[in-house]
Amino acid sequence: MLNQNLSQKLLQKLSPQQIQLMKLLQVPTAQLEQRIKEEIESNPALDDGMENTEDGTYDQTPENTNEGDEMPTEGEEIKLADDNGGEVDDSLDFSDYYDDDEVAAYKLKDSNYPDPDEERTIPIAVESSFHEHLTDQLGLLDLDEREHKIATQIIGSIDEDGYLRRETEAIVDDLAFAQNVFANEDELEHVLKLIHTFDPPGIGARDLQECLLIQLQRHEHHHDPHIQNAIRIIRDHFEQFTKKHYEKLEKSLNISGEELKHSIDAILKLNPKPGSGYNSSSRSNQYVTPDFFITNTNGELQLTLNARNAPELRISQNFKEMLQSYDKSKKKTREQKEAVLFIKQKIDSAKWFIDAIQQRQQTLMKTMRALMEHQYDFFLTGDETSLKPMILKDIAEKTGLDISTVSRVANSKYVQTEFGTFSLKYFFSESLQTDSGEEVSTREVKSILSDMIGKESKRRPLSDQKLMEVLNEKGYNIARRTVAKYREQLNIPVARLRKQL
Repeated sequence: MLNQNLSQKLLQKLSPQQIQLMKLLQVPTAQLEQRIKEEIESNPALDDGMENTEDGTYDQTPENTNEGDEMPTEGEEIKLADDNGGEVDDSLDFSDYYDDDEVAAYKLKDSNYPDPDEERTIPIAVESSFHEHLTDQLGLLDLDEREHKIATQIIGSIDEDGYLRRETEAIVDDLAFAQNVFANEDELEHVLKLIHTFDPPGIGARDLQECLLIQLQRHEHHHDPHIQNAIRIIRDHFEQFTKKHYEKLEKSLNISGEELKHSIDAILKLNPKPGSGYNSSSRSNQYVTPDFFITNTNGELQLTLNARNAPELRISQNFKEMLQSYDKSKKKTREQKEAVLFIKQKIDSAKWFIDAIQQRQQTLMKTMRALMEHQYDFFLTGDETSLKPMILKDIAEKTGLDISTVSRVANSKYVQTEFGTFSLKYFFSESLQTDSGEEVSTREVKSILSDMIGKESKRRPLSDQKLMEVLNEKGYNIARRTVAKYREQLNIPVARLRKQL
């Protein structure tokens, strides 16, 4: 049975402006400039108001109209026709569209502008790619056309680490479909052996074992007894090697501990990822543009915002002049009325974006200032053990912002200090209670744990149980499974895998 009824619901919805602000909060400074350029390209009413003068300084003077120009009448009502010929009441207050936008407070500080002489782009050396390096070596081989196509297909299948992780059968199929070459696996293996002679050694290996073995066999002292033992270890006892069962290796190879140590040292000097040295994209990703700067001036911390990628934005002067021209027209055609409605929509959109940019800066500064005050001791000393427990809720309560807003600010943002550049997420950590009842940051415990492992005997590394006991003696109430969790978060292997000869 169908029933109809009326009901009221209270829904909370974000306006388009709020959604725009939330998206801008997530954008790091390094990408903000591109985001602003995209907005300027899509909205002709938005203009980059920051101009360089001849002497290299920044001109922040408002865009003025000519002295003889008359401003339109404020509050004039314009009637716009809709598609059906009726009139649409759209009141335009011209003062809202002619007044210059206020300059954001952070723009008035000289310290927030980059040095005009400073290079704005990061110089990256021009170099050949990894696969180009392999292709160049391919030209040195005496191959027929068929072998050359097979070698080209194999090189194209090698990943950035230098490994051939694609199955031989799949490469045979690729050759048939892409190159119209019908080869068999034996032919591929023959060509692959030739590629194994390329530099750097280890290129084209199917797995780590083969990669290390190729390097050892091409070692300049491959006839040395220690290198020969290393080859036997990788070729015949790879599993024992990876699990660091050194006693078993001594028995299997019938060698002394000193001889084993020399062979293991030779293996550890090999490159497990021979192609990584040519991966330029991974190196370019290491550059970080800080969003904030914290400086120590005579014991007092000062916070500034990196605004180099946030140019001054204003309403386009051309759009203002269009409104002036329309206002002076005595007879307004339908096309003119539609044009002024378009102009109004674009100007409103530009004003919303400018306001969102300014709110973004204010929110970033408000959040970072609260974070700096909470971790004041760390920013003064750089001592990890002085970090206090801090979660998103703590900063949200200090700033009056929503937890989700604080999370957006902390995500992919960086602060530069005299002790290095840190991700904002680095400063958030849970708390741990000591024997005295004091709450300390888990970051402090991890720092102590890392120091303990760094100072341990590599011949007899500390087990998780022993690490727990030492931490308990220091007053930190922590269980063994928690020690294991923190150790894994620090990317530190178990004691057996940390053992060295």
